[in-house]
Amino acid sequence: MTPPSDRPSGARQVGTSAAEHLSPAFPERAVRGTASKLRAWQQEALDLYLHKSPRDFLAAATPGAGKTTFALRIATELLASGTINRITIVAPTEHLKSQWADAAHRVGIRIDPNFRNADGRAGRHYHGVVVTYAQVATRAALHRSMTESGRSLVILDEVHHGGDALSWGDAIREAFEPATRRLSLTGTPFRSDTSPIPFVEYLPDEKGIRTSRADYSYGYGRALADGVVRPVIFLSYAGRMRWRTRSGDEMEANLGAGDTKDITAQAWRTALNPEGDWIPSVLTAANRRLTEVRNHVPDAGGLVIATDHFAARAYADILLKITGEQPTVVLSDEKEANDRIAQFSAGTSRWMVAVRMVSEGVDVPRLGVGVYATSASTPLFFAQAIGRFVRTRRRGETASIFLPTVPALMALAQTMELERDHALDREDREGLEEILLDDDALGDANRTEAASADADLFDFKALASDASFDRVLYDGGEFGFAAEVGSLEELDFLGLPGLLEPDQVRELLQARQAKQSRRTEGRKRVAEALGGELHEAQALHRTLKEQRKLLNTLVGMRARRTGEAHASIHAELRRMVGGPPVPQASVAQLQARIDLLRKIATSSH
Repeated sequence: MTPPSDRPSGARQVGTSAAEHLSPAFPERAVRGTASKLRAWQQEALDLYLHKSPRDFLAAATPGAGKTTFALRIATELLASGTINRITIVAPTEHLKSQWADAAHRVGIRIDPNFRNADGRAGRHYHGVVVTYAQVATRAALHRSMTESGRSLVILDEVHHGGDALSWGDAIREAFEPATRRLSLTGTPFRSDTSPIPFVEYLPDEKGIRTSRADYSYGYGRALADGVVRPVIFLSYAGRMRWRTRSGDEMEANLGAGDTKDITAQAWRTALNPEGDWIPSVLTAANRRLTEVRNHVPDAGGLVIATDHFAARAYADILLKITGEQPTVVLSDEKEANDRIAQFSAGTSRWMVAVRMVSEGVDVPRLGVGVYATSASTPLFFAQAIGRFVRTRRRGETASIFLPTVPALMALAQTMELERDHALDREDREGLEEILLDDDALGDANRTEAASADADLFDFKALASDASFDRVLYDGGEFGFAAEVGSLEELDFLGLPGLLEPDQVRELLQARQAKQSRRTEGRKRVAEALGGELHEAQALHRTLKEQRKLLNTLVGMRARRTGEAHASIHAELRRMVGGPPVPQASVAQLQARIDLLRKIATSSH
């Protein structure tokens, strides 16, 4: 088979089909071509690219939108016109190398996913190679020489990885500075740190902050409206946590109740401990949700994202007891990991449990239910993880993600439709400061605990945990009130149909919330009618529960109005009127906070 053509580049009309220009080096292109299959955004971005003919181009598109198809279409156009005769694709992981090569094969481009630095050069029977960022960082000079050997297109998949380390960024620049064209892709918000990304343009905004600029952006909000991605429903779970600290003190807190960052981090860690009741309760709820989804989408699967290998195996054991079916366990350091992901993707089994390797770029379109059971909380990782669930196969599919009620995660879930750029000035990043501060504290706490684990296994010990349904988040809104696990209130939300249009999701959530309110009012009237000393203790319990629900509702309304985090509002109420956290507050203390919120709401109008 002949190698790619080396004929000189030539100008041609914008938007002309690559099929008209292909040389015999593309024997399969006429059969498998993508000329008539581009989505609207892909065609729009392609037209912009062909019109500008830039050396560097950054396309930011939400996960599941089809960045690979877009990039390969550009590659076919440039190969057909003779602008380039060699391609290098840089991917984050080994698994994605095969995925890219297979996708390229379907459009008639031959890419070698097995190239190793030790090979020295690529075979002439290929149009190019796909390598990892780590490969490039190891031998930047080799990849530079390969880039210089022809007219090269470099595709940088999830380009933010070019800033994983200073040496990586330097290596990417050295290797691909001579490239004829560079196409950078990202599907997630850029990095949480201030490491500049190679070949990304940074321009000052109105405040003088140097911020990344994408040449074309296609965010989640627009993709959802276009039916390109699924609507995502977040179901959050709170609960009581009890643990022993390094100093030997026993602590107890309600998850997400507005405590300090350290308390939140330790309560979060306690919730994720597989020996408590929180994880089994949430996995049971998630499995119920998966059953409902599979009533409409029979091959729908679930994914649990764990923090480490120990937790992943323990979660798998719990799922086995719940379902009677052995989950697929994917650990990133095992040779069989890629094969297991591929087998799960092609099968119909219920659950997969993984640590981190499925957080980015891995394509498992049948995933419909997820459990976010990891302590990672950066906007970047969160977006990557949720991106595994949004790829749509047919209209009406939804994604349901189960979360711990942690302020940083709740804020990310409420704002996932926002498009974010990468700012090089940490102190002034709009909209992310509070989240990143929380994330820094949580990360420090987790790293500190992990570092000390080997020295003293009893430094930190999760003693007990339980779970309670908290609320549902969808499209920036909140639905439902706190309820016990297994209650009718929880089951109302777990039982949402598996096929829904985005507007139907909101309508049903509103209906479920109204139903829950009516049920609560009915119980109150029954309690009032019964009266008497025999029911005094029960009436007090219900009063406290209703006041907590009302307080949480008012806090949620203020959070939507002001953009403040729920935890921050609760903390400010405690500072202003006193008293312990919500779970320990008395009727009078809760009422004081309710009255203050109502007064603030009235005065603001």
